[in-house]
Amino acid sequence: MRLDKYLKVTRLIKRRTVANEACDAGRVQINGRPAKASADVKVGDKISISFGNKLVDVEVLDIKETVHKEEADSLYRYI
Repeated sequence: MRLDKYLKVTRLIKRRTVANEACDAGRVQINGRPAKASADVKVGDKISISFGNKLVDVEVLDIKETVHKEEADSLYRYI
């Protein structure tokens, strides 16, 4: 699954366009490397997102195309 879509589905970032902009600005990394929005996300990957002063590190546990809001946090685990 594309990185920008994964961020939207998991609701780590609310909109896909915002996820695209964050990737273009270099604020998103996969396994310690800067990632483009089109990067492929796999189970076990570690994603780091910097929101201003805040840094969010998560590990990908599952990948689903669609998910209900209540189940979105089951797709990742905070590190």
